[in-house]
Amino acid sequence: MREISIMSTCIRHDYPIDLLRHLLHPKRIMIAIVDYKAGNLRSVERALRHIGADCIITAHPHAILNAERVIFPGVGAAGKAMEAIMNTGLDRVLCEVVGHGNPFLGICLGTQVILEESEEDGGIKCLGIIPGKTRRFPEMGLKIPHMGWNNISIKNDHPLLDGVERDAQFYFVHSYFPDPADKSDIVAETGYGIDFASIMARRNVFATQFHPEKSGVAGLRILKNFSRWNGRC
Repeated sequence: MREISIMSTCIRHDYPIDLLRHLLHPKRIMIAIVDYKAGNLRSVERALRHIGADCIITAHPHAILNAERVIFPGVGAAGKAMEAIMNTGLDRVLCEVVGHGNPFLGICLGTQVILEESEEDGGIKCLGIIPGKTRRFPEMGLKIPHMGWNNISIKNDHPLLDGVERDAQFYFVHSYFPDPADKSDIVAETGYGIDFASIMARRNVFATQFHPEKSGVAGLRILKNFSRWNGRC
């Protein structure tokens, strides 16, 4: 393997560009966006750049563990996502991030797989960061997936919701929803045939079923608040 020595830092030639930048400029990364091949990473990155937040898309444990904050986004199926997470060791990395108290934001699929299990793909064991289960919407005569703009109803205040209207609208695309075991982990609910948890939070973890990066001013406000959050409520 060819190596390049720069400023006494030895860097493998095949390192991805995101990690090269981090090694060459070793200031602490403000926000790491976890790359586990589950989509919507660039839209999250663009939203963060728009609000002036320093960020990096990475799958590398060193960069994720040394970031000030971590965003765990995703779209797609829970089974494929968990397979990728387990095969790369990111399950241990993400649990370590949360255990260290670093601010952690889950988005959409990233919110679903931080629970203990999912009904998707015949039943999938997930990360267990927050106790609970991801469930499929029951048959209600409504179109599934739930797609488009919908209101949230804030049940509990949280620093990431500072400046967000209590019935603000956000953009959703999902067929499954998070159902935390402890209902005090529910920060906001949304109605779609049933009321489901559209925001969960526990200690340094905040997780949204909707896509803040696609939700206009209200979504950008949540991301801005996250970029300043110290992980305490």
